[in-house]
Amino acid sequence: MNTTPTSQNLSHLRHSAAHLLAAAVMELWPDTKRAIGPATDDGFYYDFEFTQPKSSDDFEKIEQKMRELVKSWKSFEHLELSSDEAKEKHPGNPYKHELIDEHSEMGNKKVTYYVSGSFGDLCKGGHVEHPDKELKHFKLLSVAGAYWRGDEKNKMLSRIYGTAFFTKEELEQYLNRLEEAKRRDHRKLGKDLDLFTFSDLVGKGLPLFTEKGATIWRELERYVVDEEIRRGYKHVKTPNIAKTDLYKTSGHYPYYKDTMYPPMKVDEDELILRPMTCPHHFALFMSRPRSYKELPIRYAEMANLFRYEKSGELTGLIRVRQFTLADSHNFIRKDQASDEINFVLDLIEDITTALKLTKGTDFTYRLSLGDRNDTKKYYDAPEEWEFAENCLRDVLKKRNAPFYEAPAEAAFYGPKIDVQMKNVLGKEDTAFTVQYDFCLPERFKLTYINEKGEDEQPVVIHRSSVGALERVIGFLIEHYAGSLPVWLSPVQVMIVPIAERHIDYAKKIAETMKSTISVATPTGIRVELDDRNERMQAKIRQATLQKIPFIVIIGDAEAETANADQQVAIRTREGKDLGTMNVQQFIAQLKNDIEKKI
Repeated sequence: MNTTPTSQNLSHLRHSAAHLLAAAVMELWPDTKRAIGPATDDGFYYDFEFTQPKSSDDFEKIEQKMRELVKSWKSFEHLELSSDEAKEKHPGNPYKHELIDEHSEMGNKKVTYYVSGSFGDLCKGGHVEHPDKELKHFKLLSVAGAYWRGDEKNKMLSRIYGTAFFTKEELEQYLNRLEEAKRRDHRKLGKDLDLFTFSDLVGKGLPLFTEKGATIWRELERYVVDEEIRRGYKHVKTPNIAKTDLYKTSGHYPYYKDTMYPPMKVDEDELILRPMTCPHHFALFMSRPRSYKELPIRYAEMANLFRYEKSGELTGLIRVRQFTLADSHNFIRKDQASDEINFVLDLIEDITTALKLTKGTDFTYRLSLGDRNDTKKYYDAPEEWEFAENCLRDVLKKRNAPFYEAPAEAAFYGPKIDVQMKNVLGKEDTAFTVQYDFCLPERFKLTYINEKGEDEQPVVIHRSSVGALERVIGFLIEHYAGSLPVWLSPVQVMIVPIAERHIDYAKKIAETMKSTISVATPTGIRVELDDRNERMQAKIRQATLQKIPFIVIIGDAEAETANADQQVAIRTREGKDLGTMNVQQFIAQLKNDIEKKI
């Protein structure tokens, strides 16, 4: 018996657990129609059509039944059935019958079927050898609606999620991480901290940022734009809509049309909300003749983009239907490619450092490669692909950057370096990319005049310095569990007067901080005064729950210094007492923290 927890063995364990879940459900509610139940990266799920809704309140009962049944599951017996025989195993089940028919239409005469105990299911295989001994440490996690086969036109089913591990310790560690993830969930924290909201009247996947959430956005955007301009980027502004012809020229339309919004007929033109910025920046490049002396030309933009995401895939700020991308397209000579990619990665790593994200721990790089044999998906230019992939690989190696390679994950127009961010569960998501493009310049017939006075085609490096602002804000909320660095905190200081007689001095201190204008604080220190008729401890607790970095307490001792050496008592959101400090000294410390992105 091999219980070494490799990814394949773990997948087999979890797939076996999905079978066990379905068996328990069918024992408890025999009139249920079951659909499919695969293993996932984190566990497994099974989709059901119940006659009566089920909730997490039913999990204990299901888990108990699973433990009872698995005792008699000595193995998974492999059978091969005809289509008719397979359908007889699932009478009146349209989901299984649909799968069986599709299998038959592909020319398969037999359907694979696996039996364990008294339970059987359609299945391609992939199970543990001894379920009664190996399938012990599992947990049901949640239930949610899921359209059959992910199609909104189909019936909504109930999807029960679970996970399984080989050991009790691994399961407990995972469940602890889940609890930590719930604590850090940006959707919950966004509501608790009054950062953003959603409205059914506005629409799904369209977040509304409050003044506090907009402050985070503004500070992040200012920092990124200023940093890019300082490094030689030309910040531009292009329209949110364009003619459909633009995306047909670029080649994006056949690849992205299913995630683009429907065209709008306006006068004689067919317009569409833009899903990406590159064709607009190409049009800027084409607006006049270009010389080799101008290159690199770096067009950057905080671009509003629109992509249709299915409602079941929308996730807080992480996946939305409109987003603002810190985008750029760098037009270069081919022999400038290595230097330019290094230039781009330097910016990315400086920004991630400012955000206190550690390379190799919080994020890593993925080199996404093309497939020379798939000329339908990828632009057919083998030599260009070879040069581009080697260029990106060499840059990463020389930087000693943590990266791994992923075949057939490239964009259709060239290979890319994906910045893979890790969430609290250690799961990777692509936050943004650096893409080498030799295809679109050809489609748009982009040229510049070289040293010989001849037309030459540039290479374009597509890149984002920080990704979509919505997504990065959601990621940062979770990364910091809501306790954002001082420079990003919507409110940096809360002033708490102990009694009504201290309010005047508290107001004076607040005004002093608000009027502190500098490079670090162009709009002053963000300060609020809690002059409610509440006990001091209640005010401090409220400020702490709001994750405000510093709480200034004003009592008799501090108020007595109003006309002399102004003093304030300071504590942090973590509860650390910093003692009494001169106001100007405290302001200087704040400005230093903000300027150094602490």
